[in-house]
Amino acid sequence: MNKILTISIGNDHAGFGLKFLIIDKLSQLGYKTINHGCDGPNSVDYPDHGHKVALDVLQEKADLGIVICGSGNGINMTVNKHQGIRSALCWNPELASLARSHNNANILALPARFISEKIALKCLDAFLNQKFEGGRHLNRVNKINC
Repeated sequence: MNKILTISIGNDHAGFGLKFLIIDKLSQLGYKTINHGCDGPNSVDYPDHGHKVALDVLQEKADLGIVICGSGNGINMTVNKHQGIRSALCWNPELASLARSHNNANILALPARFISEKIALKCLDAFLNQKFEGGRHLNRVNKINC
């Protein structure tokens, strides 16, 4: 029997619509979700939500994470401050696939204001369905943490 994966998701006000779309898709696919994001358009600070996702992944409350803000940059920088987090800012499915297969990314960062919902879902699919290749990439990934 396959283990049901848990995905922690966090977002700011720019990403709440995309978050709900992703949570719905994850639910359809049988994933459990932990929602740390805001649920409306009122301005919030993305670090408050990003840190919670990073901690869920590090504390193994979640298998993977997804973070969303307007550009994707701020929330991606936030989660990458945590030792052991490898978050990748992706705006197409090829980047999401490579982030997992070459960099063993454990969080997907999405730029809500710069990608369509269709592309975001393709990035999600690529991220979830790609496995880390290991091999020559393992040594490089092991050098990421300071």
